[in-house]
Amino acid sequence: MVIARPAPSRVAGERTTAARWEERVMRAAHPVAYPLLCGVRRPVLRVPGLGTVVTDAALLRAVLLDTAAFAKQGPGSPSELWTPVLGPRVLLNMEGAEHAGLRRRLAPLFTPAAVGELVDRTLGEPFAALGARLAAGDTVELVAEARRHASAVISTLVGLPPEVVDDRLFRRIATVTGAVRLSRPRMTTAQVRHARAVMAELTAHAADAWRRGDRSTVPGRMRELGLDEAESLGAVGAFVLTGTETLVAYLPRLVCLLADSGWLERLAADPDRVPLDAAIAEGLRVTTPSPVMLRSTVREARIGDVVVRPGERIVLATFLADRIAPGFDPVGNPAASLRQLWFGAGAHFCLGAPLAMAQIRGFVGALLDAAEQRPLAVRSRRVARGVLIPGYRSVHVGPAVRGAA
Repeated sequence: MVIARPAPSRVAGERTTAARWEERVMRAAHPVAYPLLCGVRRPVLRVPGLGTVVTDAALLRAVLLDTAAFAKQGPGSPSELWTPVLGPRVLLNMEGAEHAGLRRRLAPLFTPAAVGELVDRTLGEPFAALGARLAAGDTVELVAEARRHASAVISTLVGLPPEVVDDRLFRRIATVTGAVRLSRPRMTTAQVRHARAVMAELTAHAADAWRRGDRSTVPGRMRELGLDEAESLGAVGAFVLTGTETLVAYLPRLVCLLADSGWLERLAADPDRVPLDAAIAEGLRVTTPSPVMLRSTVREARIGDVVVRPGERIVLATFLADRIAPGFDPVGNPAASLRQLWFGAGAHFCLGAPLAMAQIRGFVGALLDAAEQRPLAVRSRRVARGVLIPGYRSVHVGPAVRGAA
């Protein structure tokens, strides 16, 4: 199997305010791995102690599509991290027919119509309240808002009482994901023990949905499919890990990106000029909330001019592959050519992407509605340190100060 090497596509951009803040966010989260990966100047490079790093979008997509040669199971893959914590059947560590069958059966929960109804029902009032507070001149802390919104949706989806996924549990989950390091393919015994305790705390409440067989929830649907309680609750843990922290990190970053680039004001003043989805996609391209994906080589293959052999770890540097153009450009929309690479590709394309997009549209729409009535600005922000998913610790948005630089 051979993957041809394309011509280099990344170009260097000017250091705008938005770019400088994105640099700070990434370095704060990964002070060692981020500069190390940024130092990779080739489409494919074997880095001792880390793996074979892929930075080119076309090559990265080809790896994701070739599930015969590259898998989520094996040395250095996601399964080494998450199977000891969540069990062996949670989509993010499955392959082949078993993965396809479970994904197909869960898919009705994530159709655009289903997630649209879920988000409207769960977040319609909170989005309206957020917009009203901003329009009235209040200053709002967006990280906390995004966390509450994501918690409400994921709680409904996995059958948890709304009050269970609270700030305390978010902090506990962060101690699990924050232990993950690119240079370390698996957690220590102590970290696994801690992660299991956090997941047990979370899933104790979801067990009731499995026992009831509630088909509107992930555990109820999985019971119907014949998965036992432990497997179903492992899936709940995976959905909470992947469906909350990434979204909570992305939403404030997108708002800051829009504000820093002047697009928050421009979109509010002329919402028909650029489709909201184009601005969201460009935000996903620039920030790439999940900056790295991992695969294990199953059989000998060639990525560009590098031959990889069974057992070799593949580090897909998605955040570098997405840098096909400088800056943030919703009009030129370079993101369109990447075909949502930040959500993956092929058999493992993010099942929850429609749910994430519905929440992003509602959240940003509320801010733009408020900004139409009263100009908004980022009043203060702090980056998050020592986290798996790069983001801000806090972002305060409120009325723009007239005449401010």
